[in-house]
Amino acid sequence: MKKKLNIIIFGAGAVGASVGGWIASEYNNIFFYDKGDVADILRTKGITHYLGEEQNKAQRVKVNVINDLRDVPSPDIIVVAVKNYSLDAVSKFIKDTLGDTPIIVALQNGVENQTILPNYFSRVIYGVVCYNAWLDSPGVVGYQKRGPIVLGTINNQYQSEMKAVAQIFNKGVETMITPHLHDASHSKMIVNLTNSLTTLIGHTYKEISDPGIFQKLLTNLTYEGSKIVKAAGYKECKLGGMPSWFLMKTAATLPQFITRRLFEKNVKKMVISSMAQDIIQRGGTESELESINGYFLKMADSNGVKAPYNRTIYQMCVNEFNKPSFKPLDVKDVWKEVEKVL
Repeated sequence: MKKKLNIIIFGAGAVGASVGGWIASEYNNIFFYDKGDVADILRTKGITHYLGEEQNKAQRVKVNVINDLRDVPSPDIIVVAVKNYSLDAVSKFIKDTLGDTPIIVALQNGVENQTILPNYFSRVIYGVVCYNAWLDSPGVVGYQKRGPIVLGTINNQYQSEMKAVAQIFNKGVETMITPHLHDASHSKMIVNLTNSLTTLIGHTYKEISDPGIFQKLLTNLTYEGSKIVKAAGYKECKLGGMPSWFLMKTAATLPQFITRRLFEKNVKKMVISSMAQDIIQRGGTESELESINGYFLKMADSNGVKAPYNRTIYQMCVNEFNKPSFKPLDVKDVWKEVEKVL
């Protein structure tokens, strides 16, 4: 591969802006593509990123912004940083514009991208994003920690391409390659299950009326998730400081007076989830609920795993998120519904 690769970041949401912003400060051959006002803001103000609550230490980086994918001569890598619910349309647009020449780097939660992208592209590298980020406004992104990103391919092919991508990404964010993509992506998805509950009750938007119930619901969501993934034949892949499956089981099964302090410590680290950004912050109805929570329930059904916490919360999210104006529920009301099926 040539030494200086041209990279396009397609989508400047929380993931695209954070990854792209980190890399852009160290690598010039990177270009951003987004729509209308977002592109205008990136062009005039660049990307501002900051860690946690440290807005006063925010860093701003100037970025290259394009109006047309063909503005970049011979793009080598397209980093697709849109949600799964937009991925099919975006893939068709990229393919119609650029053909099948570029390497595609997919940065979505879940595994739905592994069924969509091969319909359009022959060389796809999947990235498991092991950090949380959020947009304050277009071009302004906060993040919980700087990476890591874990790269892999479905059949462990394209090793030289992955090394080239990792080399560039590592200029701005810790990036590694795994031969166990399926284990890594499913291990990350267990943590993503909690986005449904935190969105449903408006965590970070309103006070939680009963922290004990919140702990019970959240810990059982992930414990059920680990049992589902294990039953489906996937192995644990430890990723970027995420809790182990043993810790998930311990948190859900031990008395709360033993685990409460650790749980409260971890809750303080939680930031607004990508699902809450879609449903609450932007007032939309599309989210990753189906591609993550719905997918897990299908795995549970296929492998005979009971998942009362996940199933009830998923159904409540379906009902509530489709309302014209979603208002977060009280955690006690969620518990009442879960209690009915236990």
